[in-house]
Amino acid sequence: MYRVSVPTVLFRDVVKTYGSTNAVDGLSLDIPPGRFMGLLGPNGAGKSTTMRLITGQSRATRGAVEVLGHSMPAGSRRVRSLLGVVPQEDNLDIELTVRQNLDVFVRFSSLPAAEYDGAVDRALAAVRLTDRAGSRVEELSGGMRRRLLLARGILTAPRLLLLDEPTVGLDPQIRQGLWDVIEALRESGTTVLMSTHYIEEAERLADEVAVVFAGRLIAQGSPQELLRVHAGAQAAEFRGDTARRAEVEERVRRAGLPSRRTGLSVSVLRAETMPESLRTALGPADVLRPTTLEDVFVILTGELFV
Repeated sequence: MYRVSVPTVLFRDVVKTYGSTNAVDGLSLDIPPGRFMGLLGPNGAGKSTTMRLITGQSRATRGAVEVLGHSMPAGSRRVRSLLGVVPQEDNLDIELTVRQNLDVFVRFSSLPAAEYDGAVDRALAAVRLTDRAGSRVEELSGGMRRRLLLARGILTAPRLLLLDEPTVGLDPQIRQGLWDVIEALRESGTTVLMSTHYIEEAERLADEVAVVFAGRLIAQGSPQELLRVHAGAQAAEFRGDTARRAEVEERVRRAGLPSRRTGLSVSVLRAETMPESLRTALGPADVLRPTTLEDVFVILTGELFV
């Protein structure tokens, strides 16, 4: 049994180069056991490469990667027996039934044969697919297939679960159901690393969030810490035409406060600290709202997912 002090995932100055491009550029990351880490970053930031380094599918050009106490990629075989992966791409066998997909997968795991059936039953129950166990995968809706991918990821009660965009393209009701399953995993003590384009998922689920940009870690902390440091408690939105928005941005910049565009509005962050002179110059805000992790993301990266 591993000591609690050993990080589940440890990156130290990791560089991964493809040709002349550093997909990961000096990344250091520490995920303690039992934590839920959200990994945020725009496309091309290095999230998928980070996942591949953890699973041993990629080898670091420089730096050290350790997973569950094993150096990677030398410890890949042992690590793969201890982790679960929910990929972004659907790679289920559509000609098999729901249960057959899991039956095949569990036989390649390190579980004793006597535990196969029970593990499959528990995974199906967790994602509410017990009643569809005999259905062929090609008959399932997109949401059910995502739930089956999650069932496969949690099938062996992994020490570490990697979620790569687990709810991409799903409607809100299905996403909520998957959130409930993921929340239960967190409560059970499984360490989770989730890459997501849905920033509210990270804000709701994650103990900590790591923001990566151009292969580098640019911020890490709890959602509350990131809000406090980068965005404050309150945002004031000012609507108007192009000239009005430019005026707001310039006045706010001179006052030393962060702001971001939100549609046809300018959101002034740290609005609770706005000096009275600025409030008078701008007039009443059209909307006052709490700041969000999306505000932090845009301030840090200058980008917004679409």
